[in-house]
Amino acid sequence: MTPRPNYAAVFAEFARNSLVRDMTFRWNFIIDCISSISWVVMQLGFYLLIFEYTSEIGSGTGWGRWQFFVFLATGLFINSLVQAFFMPNMSEFSELIRTGQLDFALLKPIDTQFLISLRKFEWSSLVNFAFALVLLGVALSNLDFRPTAFQAALYVLYIACGVALFYSLMIVLGSLSVWLGRNESLYDFWFYITNFSRYPMEIYSGPFGTPLRLAFTFAIPILLVVNVPARLMAKPFAEQDWRLAAYALAATLLSLFASRKMFHAALLSYRSASS
Repeated sequence: MTPRPNYAAVFAEFARNSLVRDMTFRWNFIIDCISSISWVVMQLGFYLLIFEYTSEIGSGTGWGRWQFFVFLATGLFINSLVQAFFMPNMSEFSELIRTGQLDFALLKPIDTQFLISLRKFEWSSLVNFAFALVLLGVALSNLDFRPTAFQAALYVLYIACGVALFYSLMIVLGSLSVWLGRNESLYDFWFYITNFSRYPMEIYSGPFGTPLRLAFTFAIPILLVVNVPARLMAKPFAEQDWRLAAYALAATLLSLFASRKMFHAALLSYRSASS
């Protein structure tokens, strides 16, 4: 009988191997870090420029300069974790299918989704996580509102929920590669969809914005990813915000379940390189 693998030990080994690989090519790692932090600094500069001309993102939304920087830091936390742990692997999933290398993953005595999702880490992406910590600290120090310890704990929970929602979408997009053969547009589609999560949901209003807000809250819950945790830290939580938080937790569990089912369905449709 095959012993049950120690997933924590396997995860740690994946992390160590990826770090060794990055340190083998240190200049490449340094350049990747500089590129990541440069993009974030340019984003911050862009929003600083916007706040030279307005006091809020969206009139009457309550997302002033420092509230929005909490929102921006929250998005950086989530995106840096997704890009570090999942994006390098899922972007290569279609190539594993096309070349038949997925056969070797299926033969290993470990959960295939775990192996496919976490075998490589991109440590340079975590430089944005460190930047987000600094930005969050500065933003919170300039707010009149002070989150409680309970809200801070929920903030960490909903950061994890945001990562899980993005991961679920990524699994669904990656699973399509089994039927499509190649899915090289994964990153492009990912970028287009997740762009909607970069702004507070209040700005999606009116005849065009309201349908977008409803679609990306209930059909594809992208707007929940950053909005819920950012509200916990940036402003007092209203009754409707607690309902939104409860829905976000349910949507996360449902998304993880649905993406798991779709991944298994994709594997059942997979035809190995030898078939």
